[in-house]
Amino acid sequence: MLDYVIRNGLVVDGTGAPGVRADVGIRDGRIAAVGTVEETGATELDAEGLVVAPGIIDPHTHYDAQLFWDPAASPSNVHGVTTVIAGNCGFTLAPIKAEDADYIRRMMAKVEGMPLDALEHGLPWDWTTFAEYLGRLEGHLGVNAGFLVGHCALRRWVMGTERATEAATDEELAAMTALLAESLEAGGLGFSSSQSRTHSDGDGNPITSRYADRREMLAFCEVVRDHPGTTLEYITDGCLDSFSDEEIDLMVTMTATARRPLNWNLLTVDSRTPEKTARQLEASADAAAAGGRIVALTMPTLVPMNMSFRTHCALFLIPGWGEVMGLPVDQRIEQLRDPAVRARLDELAHADSAGVFRRLASWANYIIGDTFAPENEGLSWRDVGSIAAEQGKAPFDALLDLVIADGLRTVLWPKASDGDDASWAARVGVWSDPGAMVGGSDAGAHLDRMCGANYPTSFLGDCLRKRRLVPMEQAVHWMTAAPADLFGLHDRGRVAEGLRADLFVFDPGTVASEPATLVHDLPGGSPRLLADSVGVVRVLVNGVETVVDGRATGNLPGTLLRSGRDTVTVDTAAPA
Repeated sequence: MLDYVIRNGLVVDGTGAPGVRADVGIRDGRIAAVGTVEETGATELDAEGLVVAPGIIDPHTHYDAQLFWDPAASPSNVHGVTTVIAGNCGFTLAPIKAEDADYIRRMMAKVEGMPLDALEHGLPWDWTTFAEYLGRLEGHLGVNAGFLVGHCALRRWVMGTERATEAATDEELAAMTALLAESLEAGGLGFSSSQSRTHSDGDGNPITSRYADRREMLAFCEVVRDHPGTTLEYITDGCLDSFSDEEIDLMVTMTATARRPLNWNLLTVDSRTPEKTARQLEASADAAAAGGRIVALTMPTLVPMNMSFRTHCALFLIPGWGEVMGLPVDQRIEQLRDPAVRARLDELAHADSAGVFRRLASWANYIIGDTFAPENEGLSWRDVGSIAAEQGKAPFDALLDLVIADGLRTVLWPKASDGDDASWAARVGVWSDPGAMVGGSDAGAHLDRMCGANYPTSFLGDCLRKRRLVPMEQAVHWMTAAPADLFGLHDRGRVAEGLRADLFVFDPGTVASEPATLVHDLPGGSPRLLADSVGVVRVLVNGVETVVDGRATGNLPGTLLRSGRDTVTVDTAAPA
């Protein structure tokens, strides 16, 4: 008898091939049969009218902390995700010395929007090495989870506070590369780093990895090359706007040196700036010519992100705004009342030097969310443009007057400026480019600001019933087999005999995401945005039900993915 049989479903196997009507039999966590399955199952599901697809693989998450208090990885789990890759952007919770725990917690709170209360109360912080960190998660996962080794943790361990802003000496570099090697041997999936100007630590200082020189970056790549089943992830200033020649050269040299793929996050597509997209994809073309591979992650949906003038968000990153937005709240309010300061901030937000952040300067298009002051009653869910016209003010003045009255607590929802038909058409071209891949949810980060974890059901609903830009089979391929191939997850990402039984069963007539809502369910009562799914009938991880009719079962069958054991080497320099 089989453990589980799914009968009569439309099997979309992840390869991009047309779906076929078939049964899927499961035994011991693996797919035992696909086709006509005569053998009975201890559990059987009639999937008539449903699609049976591989579980979604999310290549860019920050579930490093959340998995301790939420091993199901919600809400990703209810949207069909069965595998997550964490430890991105150079930010990991190990290796870590006990005296550095507070620094690491505050850095994660600042750069990844993880509430400090949740970090302080939701994790045991009883590990030191990367191996010990992985060991604390082993056996307690509702999804399969793999973790990259973060640059900031390596530098903090070896260089501490005093040397954080310096280039590494030969001795320091030797110590860091040895620490990376030890962490990869323990199962780390690769090396991640950020040298983006947008990333600062809890004290407001640039993160230490921003001070690494070329020699240091390439030394880490040599370590990755020497360990099977590993990969690279890297963030730089050009990921936000347009790569410089120096950035492309470094990225190309990194992937060629490591002989491993390098992925970066996040390629945005806007029909008004086609040259930006073309320039960023040049890195992929140059890497291919040099025997490497660079992959840009890009989202197939528009992810709403709320903002506030009180707590850290994209508004704080507008070039030149830092000296005002970095002030204590009372002083910030005082500055924002000053007409001269307002004029300067408005000018900076519209300047060419603002780059990608210029899209934040469409003040009239902001939707007012929650308000708190009596004088703002009735303004929620109205756009700033109509409020400004009613009050006879310029939109930026109306916006600032409103948020100042609320003590800067007003929740703001900027309207997407890149939702036009031309931008969607351009995205289809990018998704099909060999230098790009669908993904980049940031799930587990920026918890009260955005919810990108629902992209699988949103994308499928869009493909099946709304814009219908690509066939469902192609969308499934981009979210399953494509990331599996990038990370060397050789037995996941497809529906085929012998592979792991990570499966996503959904109703093609209804699959979608509910809107995100704010809930207060994190350790310490901190808020986060959560989105339920529609039309998700079953999710199985290693053959065990983790979601039934859109609700988590509480089962924890997930695998802690370790390099070399659960991944094979994707050698970019090997013959095709």
